Amino acid sequence: MTPPTHCRWGILGAAFIARKNWQAIRDAGNATLVAVASRDLSRAQAFITECQSSAPHPLLPQAMDDYAALLARTDIDAVYIPLPTGLRKEWVIRAAQAGKHVLVEKPVGVNAADVAEIIAACEKHRVQFMDGVMFMHGRRLQRLREVVDRDVGTVRHIASQFSFMGDAEFQRTNIRAHGALEPLGALGDLGWYCLRFTLWAMNYAMPTEVTGRIHTETRQTSDSPPVPLEFSGTLTFAGGASATFYCSFTTANAQWAVVSGAKGLLQVSDFVLPFSGPQTKFSLTRSQFVLDVCKADMHQGQQTETLDEPSNNAPGSQEAGLFQTFSALVLSGKPDPHWSHISLLTQRVLDACLTSANNGSSIVRISA
Repeated sequence: MTPPTHCRWGILGAAFIARKNWQAIRDAGNATLVAVASRDLSRAQAFITECQSSAPHPLLPQAMDDYAALLARTDIDAVYIPLPTGLRKEWVIRAAQAGKHVLVEKPVGVNAADVAEIIAACEKHRVQFMDGVMFMHGRRLQRLREVVDRDVGTVRHIASQFSFMGDAEFQRTNIRAHGALEPLGALGDLGWYCLRFTLWAMNYAMPTEVTGRIHTETRQTSDSPPVPLEFSGTLTFAGGASATFYCSFTTANAQWAVVSGAKGLLQVSDFVLPFSGPQTKFSLTRSQFVLDVCKADMHQGQQTETLDEPSNNAPGSQEAGLFQTFSALVLSGKPDPHWSHISLLTQRVLDACLTSANNGSSIVRISA
């Protein structure tokens, strides 16, 4: 029998982020989208019609109004789940029980206990699990690993910010500010990226201590739990390295990261979603201070490197790489536990930051 060349996908939920991944599945080269399910059939049909008009698939995916029915299909190998965090654990576990490989949006769960349960279910049923952090699958990040290890040297500090300005209507009605559906707010939606980049830069060494602070929060209703709109945190690692991050729904667009080391400074101005264009960039700075008698000069020493890699919505982009990598693992029949491992690490650090914030920004220690 000829082995399959394409992983067959279903999407559970017609969330906004799923529109981007509609095209990513098409652009992966080894993936096919079979069906999209929503609790409302008309919403699934509208999602398919609008996306097909923008980025058409060779075969029109089927609209469905039943998540369980999609999971029961024998012509689907993997599912992408962009459902709200508060609903995510149930459907990831049900997908695993149905033998479907699972790509899920972040944060993976409400807490690390949820994530551990999710991972256990995926391991039990021998299905691949991965979270949807796209930048992990771009060629730029592969290049950055070489630069950090060789040119930045021993990492001493990592700083990052991911933010966008949500207006008053966003705070009142957007699902990301809904206490039951997205209880982690900006920390889960945006801080997850900052923490993942930090852990990546540290080769997934866990911090020993963290602190967190909620600067702004909101309640969509008087009886709903508060949701962080603006959050900052600090991480301390064995050996003295440290990290700071800031995430916010109340601050202008920003998505930068800086890695400082013994030999240089790596700067990425767009580490989450590369700025629009056919190339991705980063800069390495090795400044030199020169004192000549009474003259004191600081030479910038900055070099910018450009990679031929589309920012988005094209074959070779990081989101296409996400689905290409996942589909290849499915087709290989050999799940890679690395991806579930780093999801759990990220959630554990996020939990610790939130625990600190809820206890007066006290230091929370993390065991190995």
